[in-house]
Amino acid sequence: MPEDKSRPPLDRPWESGWAPDTTRAPGTRRLWLAGALALATISACVTAVTVLENESAEPAPEAAEPTTLGSSAPGGLISFATPSKSTGETPGADRGRPSPTPTTSAPADADPSPKPQKKAPKPSPSHATSKPPKPPASHGTSIRSVNYPDRYWRVRDGYVRLDQIGSGPEQREDATFKRVSGLADSSCHSFATADGRYLRHRSFVLVKDTDDGSALFDKDATFCPRPAASSGAVMLESVNYPGRFLRHRNFQLRLEPYQHDGLYLADSAFRLVAGLD
Repeated sequence: MPEDKSRPPLDRPWESGWAPDTTRAPGTRRLWLAGALALATISACVTAVTVLENESAEPAPEAAEPTTLGSSAPGGLISFATPSKSTGETPGADRGRPSPTPTTSAPADADPSPKPQKKAPKPSPSHATSKPPKPPASHGTSIRSVNYPDRYWRVRDGYVRLDQIGSGPEQREDATFKRVSGLADSSCHSFATADGRYLRHRSFVLVKDTDDGSALFDKDATFCPRPAASSGAVMLESVNYPGRFLRHRNFQLRLEPYQHDGLYLADSAFRLVAGLD
């Protein structure tokens, strides 16, 4: 049948002489597709039902409860196990109480850094209870320095200095004194020269002066011996100026306040020895 000729209506094939193809049943392809879709749907449903039945047949696992750390478990891990139904004891009851964790902090009453004990202050020589050494018994006394053992007290130009004494009789006489009981305190010392004068401090400098009979002179010429740091030596403390001791500075004898100092202690320490004259 030509392509440009219109197809006659199917309900009236006798009018044009055309008849439809009756060798194939109408809708065969659609029926096959529908059947395949139905089979696939049924297969999927059967598979889903089978899976659900298998899952429902498995027993539900019991919830595991944490137990105490066993000896076989690694340190720092928590093991889980199904509690045993054969006994009613609490897991871990057979072990003793765990040892307390040792603490690294020091006890409250302990002092980790003990403070050093303060040294007791050295008592002033004026309050010392030990007795100073007595000068040798002789007709005269010379006074020798501890830190300059070759130098002695010597009167020169009216002042008392620390000098080296030669062999001349005049120098040796100027370095020898008569030790008498203190003019202001009999338990202390006063030092008289060969010409009858006394050693006294004036403006805190030791000089040779004539006794004027005054109470001030007696006090200025009185010195009390105190133990020195060096063995066999003494320090000479003023009666009217307690706490001041005779010391040499630039080899001149002066009265200065006590100092807890090595140089001061050495400069103010003297030994009373036999007279040089």
